[in-house]
Amino acid sequence: MPKKTVPKERDGLFASTEKRNAILCLLLVAATLALYNPVNRHPFVNYDDPSYVTENPRVQAGLTWSTTAWAFTSTEHSNWHPLTWLSHALDCQLFHLNPAGHHFTSLLIHAMNVALLFLLLALGTRRVGPSLFVAALFAFHPINVESVAWVAERKNVLSTFFFFVAIAAYSWYAQKPNWRRYVAVFVMFALALMSKPMVITLPFILLLLDYWPLGRLQASVPLTGNAAQAPISKLLVEKLPLLALSAGSAIITLYAQQSGGAMRSTLQFPFIVRIENAIVAYAMYLWKMLWPAHLAPLYPHPGDSLAFWQMFLSLLILANITVLVWQFRAKRYLLVGWLWFLGTLVPVIGLVQVGDAAMADRYAYIPLIGIVVMIAYGISDLADTRKLDVIPRVTAAACVLIALAFATDRQLSYWSSSYDLWAHALAVTQNSYIAEDNFGGALVLLGRTNEAYPHFRAAALINPYDPMSHFNLGAYLQESGQLQDAVQQYQYSIHLTSDVGLLASAYANQGSALRDLGQDDKARASYDEALRLNPGQFNAYLGLGHLLEKQGKLVEAISAYSQSIALRPTDEGYFSLGHASQAANRNSEAIAAYQAALKINPDAKEAQQALTALAAAQH
Repeated sequence: MPKKTVPKERDGLFASTEKRNAILCLLLVAATLALYNPVNRHPFVNYDDPSYVTENPRVQAGLTWSTTAWAFTSTEHSNWHPLTWLSHALDCQLFHLNPAGHHFTSLLIHAMNVALLFLLLALGTRRVGPSLFVAALFAFHPINVESVAWVAERKNVLSTFFFFVAIAAYSWYAQKPNWRRYVAVFVMFALALMSKPMVITLPFILLLLDYWPLGRLQASVPLTGNAAQAPISKLLVEKLPLLALSAGSAIITLYAQQSGGAMRSTLQFPFIVRIENAIVAYAMYLWKMLWPAHLAPLYPHPGDSLAFWQMFLSLLILANITVLVWQFRAKRYLLVGWLWFLGTLVPVIGLVQVGDAAMADRYAYIPLIGIVVMIAYGISDLADTRKLDVIPRVTAAACVLIALAFATDRQLSYWSSSYDLWAHALAVTQNSYIAEDNFGGALVLLGRTNEAYPHFRAAALINPYDPMSHFNLGAYLQESGQLQDAVQQYQYSIHLTSDVGLLASAYANQGSALRDLGQDDKARASYDEALRLNPGQFNAYLGLGHLLEKQGKLVEAISAYSQSIALRPTDEGYFSLGHASQAANRNSEAIAAYQAALKINPDAKEAQQALTALAAAQH
């Protein structure tokens, strides 16, 4: 019998399909990079970027063994996400503290996520049009700006990348299940969890994909035509190792959040309040997807202030959508998309309340894909029923994408500086003490300290238990010479927080205030506590150096100044080192230190005067 051969036409079809998908991927990536290009000119912002990058000496050290060991053992920021830390460290190694490189890395990952989403849908459903529209909406929607434009939110785009790769590996596994392919799924899922634990719902997502589009359930029709089918019991057992990973990640995350003080108690947010907020938040995510206005980096939790009509209307919307999805369950993408949205938001919907936010744009990065799938495939089916030509479909899609592109460009502009970001946040939210704190901080960075004080006061009035507002008030009072009041504010901050970074900063600043008050023993204790909490607290070494120099311990002071400079080179640190070195008759070292101070800040008058005087004395 002659051997069966695949017709050349089919070879050509497969080749053209691959080529088409590659071209569409390139177009999606190019459009995403072009739309988000302004972000490459943005600076770091004062919202977590300092502790993640600009003031994190471990990250700034680059990819060293020490940094890697720290990344895998650290629970800073109430999370265990070693890959995220390592990605920031790699950026520091490549780009140092040039924000353009850090921004471009996040943007590039987002662009790759767009391409991956398209390929997963196009290959899984064999429907190019709606798959392309889903990916384009994902690329262009302004609610995703926060995940891309905020350097500290690298964890979101990075975890999503591995999340998509894990789904791709699972699709490959579904074609021919074996342990080697399963290991690929397992590893990719582990990498996703090590980037951000929000993706713990992946095993449940894979069960949804078994239903549609893979069609792995027995008696169902797989769209891909080559997925290995199995009974539901086997598909459930198959996910157990992945569920074990999810459970492990959840345990580590709960530990990190509790030890970091991020988890809120049921006294502060009773469970009934959490349920009410969750229901309203689900509806608000849907609304912000349809009408993406008044987007902000943080939406304050309403506590028990939600009106009954808000609860009732939100519940009514969710219930009606659920009923409609069930009525039209023959369209499997509707059920899958709806459950995707509901399920992937569970870790961040507030039933376990972390922080004081009601919701966040970044939390919608993965979940809203489910809603977009429902819309895109539903509209495509409706257009097929109406027998619409390609032109009206493309025209309608283009109009939507153009409108979203303008909205995204405007949303990007708010991330162009810390001032713009928090000015906008205050304009579109109410009673946000975090926005007040950070706007005040942005004003301080601009040298407008007196304008910042009312915002720090406002934050403390909104939330008297906010440690950051008391810390900021202490810094303002200290700069204004009101040292005793500053110490009192630092004490409030210390008693109200368990965040190691904030505690170390408060103790370091308190030490300087106590030193200027002449309370040297208390000042030394504060500096020692700051360094115990954070050995990288550069200003604690700087303050300790001033204290030791004041006491005439010049050798020890020089050592403290040197450690401060090693952690963060500043003109003040070099000037102080020069001053102590000069007092110790180490004039050549003093000259070098003054010159280093002037290199950092050519306008440092004290360093210039000291250098001139020292040079004149030597001649």
